[in-house]
Amino acid sequence: MPGRFNTVRSTSQWQPADYRYRRPSWRRPLIILIVIALVLGAGAYAAYTVYQRFVTQVLTIPGCQAGTGDNAVALDFEQAADAATIAGVAVREHLPARALTIAYATAYQEAKLENPNYGDRDSVGVFQQRPSQNWGTAANLEDPVYATQKFFSVLVHVANYTTIPVYEAAQAVQKSADGYAYQQWAQQGELLAAAYTTTPHAVTCWYDPVQQASSQGVSTKLNLHGAATELDRVFGTPGQDGAVLKSITRSSSGSSDVITTTPGAGWAVANWLVTHAISYGITHVAYAGYHWTASLTETSWQPDSTATVGGIVAS
Repeated sequence: MPGRFNTVRSTSQWQPADYRYRRPSWRRPLIILIVIALVLGAGAYAAYTVYQRFVTQVLTIPGCQAGTGDNAVALDFEQAADAATIAGVAVREHLPARALTIAYATAYQEAKLENPNYGDRDSVGVFQQRPSQNWGTAANLEDPVYATQKFFSVLVHVANYTTIPVYEAAQAVQKSADGYAYQQWAQQGELLAAAYTTTPHAVTCWYDPVQQASSQGVSTKLNLHGAATELDRVFGTPGQDGAVLKSITRSSSGSSDVITTTPGAGWAVANWLVTHAISYGITHVAYAGYHWTASLTETSWQPDSTATVGGIVAS
């Protein structure tokens, strides 16, 4: 019979085979490793950020420095500012480096290069001069500009002060009980004299401007007028006899001054601006291919090809 020879085909011949995708055995461990690497990377970045903040805010101590390398001299803010003023007066009076070395050695021995309003008997100021010895009034002697001028006015009349030992020259001015004590500061005084007057970008300070201004009780507002007035006192008003300042030009916006000086006086003025920046809200000083910025982490002058070569810019 015809139906006898009919065959029934298996349904499996008409339906697709059962297919299941099998994930490679290496894929899951790889994903796990990638996730672990990402977690570790994020953790490391977070730890590094915390470390950086810790180093910046806790371990980096605000301060100043004169010189570099093994010859660097650490200074606090008052010492750095006083040293700049003493150097400024010496430059204005066109005195040799030896005079500045003697002044620094004296100031270190007498008052640790600071400017106290007290001392032995009636001694006051950075050189511990005494009103009773006709140096001037106590108020005058507490002014580092006045005190330095008085010191140099006597020193320049000491015979051979540029060639005799530092302690002898200092003692001739001060008439101290132990004159030889000045000699221990002679080498440090010599290093400071070079750093503050002739060595490029050798004096710097680092600090957080807002925190430091708050700790010293001064305003963070830029006060270029006040800075210019004090520059005149230290370095001489432009146009006056002996003044090393040639001009101070303020920008139209009032946000910066360009200061020009006689040859050789530029770094003394730039260093004065850096070490007095806190008092006048100055946060940037640029000169001769370098710039300084008030920052806790920027501890030195940085090369800057745009810095004015012919003048010092303070802002």
